Amino acid sequence: MNSPSTITVLGAGYVGLTTAALLAHAGYKVYAIEPNPKRLAVIKQGRSFFFEEGLDPIIKAAIDAGNFVATDSYQESVPESDVVFSSVGTPDNPDGSSNLSYVFSAAKEAASYMKNGAIYVQKSTVPVGTGRKVQALFQEMGKHFAYVSNPEFLREGTALYDTLYFDRVVAGGDDEQAVEAILAIYRQLEEHRDEIASQAGVTPNPRKGKYIATSLNSAELIKVTANAFLALKISFANSIAQLADKVDANVVEVMDAVGADERIGRAFLNAGRGYGGGCFPKDVSGLIASGLENGVDLEIMQSAQRTNSTMPGYIVEKLKKSLGELNGRKIAVLGLAFKAGTSDVRKSPGMAMVRLLHTAGATVLAHDPQAAEEACEAYDDALDIRPSISETIEAADAVIVATEWDEYRQLLPESFKAPMAGTTIVDAVNILDKNALTSAGLTYLGVGR
Repeated sequence: MNSPSTITVLGAGYVGLTTAALLAHAGYKVYAIEPNPKRLAVIKQGRSFFFEEGLDPIIKAAIDAGNFVATDSYQESVPESDVVFSSVGTPDNPDGSSNLSYVFSAAKEAASYMKNGAIYVQKSTVPVGTGRKVQALFQEMGKHFAYVSNPEFLREGTALYDTLYFDRVVAGGDDEQAVEAILAIYRQLEEHRDEIASQAGVTPNPRKGKYIATSLNSAELIKVTANAFLALKISFANSIAQLADKVDANVVEVMDAVGADERIGRAFLNAGRGYGGGCFPKDVSGLIASGLENGVDLEIMQSAQRTNSTMPGYIVEKLKKSLGELNGRKIAVLGLAFKAGTSDVRKSPGMAMVRLLHTAGATVLAHDPQAAEEACEAYDDALDIRPSISETIEAADAVIVATEWDEYRQLLPESFKAPMAGTTIVDAVNILDKNALTSAGLTYLGVGR
């Protein structure tokens, strides 16, 4: 099998656009297909339609070099491509299972244009067994392409770093040559990574990633299992945080000590408002649904899901107990993105708290350094978002810090005390200095501390 030179990426979202732009800097001619006209227009200008640190200059440079083309046409890009990556959306259905309509429609459309010998690669997170269904679709069409599962492991907010300095690349399929060809793409990316990192302002890392070849079904199960385990760690920390609140312990101290055990590790043992975004909630639900479809009751993941769903309400209830009543109160919420480093508000705990506060009759003012526009688009009713922190918290009865942005982490007691009408600070991400705030006469409410 010859080394690929031209690549098409189906879907230019968080995963697809990052992947396409970086591969264009690694010596490939890359097409990115984006059907949304508004988003496509932004990408053609050399920018991303979402916030991801360092991505814009990478896109612009790739376009200027002639190695990256954004289009909405399969016919323009797919026929000349050696590899087609699919990174289309897989939203969850009401029952928690994954909606694969985009996966199958993209595969069908691409297959009608793919040349003989091309490789179809699934990067979207899909339930185990999806690859076999796509292969069956190709066979029904009379097409015979190698199919490889190549799940992504990037994190929003550090997507460039995670793609360039990956800890592992997984590729699984029946055709060993095709699997090796996909792994070779990442080896070539690894050769160029320091040069690309310097353009994007990413700090280099000398580590060498692992290249893991597996079966098709194993590759599909690896991704959802990894995300589910990380979500489980967060929910575990939140369960212990609720106990810590009852027994006057500090969950941060507890998790620091627990995480010092190298068998466990400290990462993701962070108590707070819970997980959100487009991956963890969907992948946990999808894994539970896959288990039920195959007669396996994943009770531990169901418990993690229940714990996570209760955290926004748990935090709002803490505030209610402190103030006595939320109706008519003015509450400032700092942070609407589901995590720092991104503008993504999907399944955001901060947004969930805003809804709960509104339902309780509170007046809510909000702030986020990157997610204001997306939050307004996603919220059902009018959302009062202020351009600065000081304007947001002015005359507020209480402040909820809901996202771990550095701008919030650096806030001092006087930043709150002077403009606020009240004294209650709810640290839903456990990033503020509790002692400093309480010493200044403010009421501090953390999660398990």
